[in-house]
Amino acid sequence: MSRWRDVKQGRKNETVPKEKSLPDFTISPILDRFKAFITDTFMILMPIMYFVFYIIMGSREEFAEHMLQGWFYIFIPHFLIVILFYMYKGQTPGYKQYGIKIVTSTLEKPTFLQLSLRYILFGLSFFFPAGLLFCFMRKDKKNMHDILSGTIPIHIEK
Repeated sequence: MSRWRDVKQGRKNETVPKEKSLPDFTISPILDRFKAFITDTFMILMPIMYFVFYIIMGSREEFAEHMLQGWFYIFIPHFLIVILFYMYKGQTPGYKQYGIKIVTSTLEKPTFLQLSLRYILFGLSFFFPAGLLFCFMRKDKKNMHDILSGTIPIHIEK
């Protein structure tokens, strides 16, 4: 007999597959994200700055004379380190400390392009603070760089 006939006569219980729903998650609190940023600054950015100031450039005065070149030497390795942490672990050391992970809106790993866009937009938001203050005006607490890059900082259990 056909499957339709079995279902119609009640011999087989056919259920309609439900839509695949996303697991429950919460966006990480703003204060935790800020504390993670401070932690990452001291764990990742400060050692790079020290290395550039005193090893590559020779002194802070030399850095001040060639500031554009110095910041280039600082942000290229910082970009690579942060993106590698996000690509392989989904979190930097500060994010790991506070139980935060970066995922896409479908809770998958973000692509290199999404993470790069997020990094660049986060850096630009220091020049346009409205991007950082955006989370205080939204119900979902996303910042501008999260919205435009399609990423979400979610809270995970440590």
